[in-house]
Amino acid sequence: MSLPACPKCNSEFVYQDQEMLICPECAHEWNPSEAVAEEDVLIVKDVNGNQLEEGDKITLAMDRKVKGSSQVLKVGTKAVIKRIVDGDHELQCKVDGAGDMMLKGSVVKKA
Repeated sequence: MSLPACPKCNSEFVYQDQEMLICPECAHEWNPSEAVAEEDVLIVKDVNGNQLEEGDKITLAMDRKVKGSSQVLKVGTKAVIKRIVDGDHELQCKVDGAGDMMLKGSVVKKA
């Protein structure tokens, strides 16, 4: 019996648990008898209207104070988007000189 590849990561190591198919690499679970629904993709745009994606290099478009610290991130500070999440601050980034941080798409621009 041949099982389909994972729709999320295209892994071929899928196994069946009762009626569900499970991918051990990305932990995605789905029922093959149900219609495949398009997942809601988060669309985040920068100050110029460019769509941001994971792995994009960005710069700060305005000065930002770091909450709970006296540190200020200046305009032009570089960062890399690690993950895009749903919420108020939708970009999880690695900021040069400051470490991991959550930022809004409205304060960054694509580099």
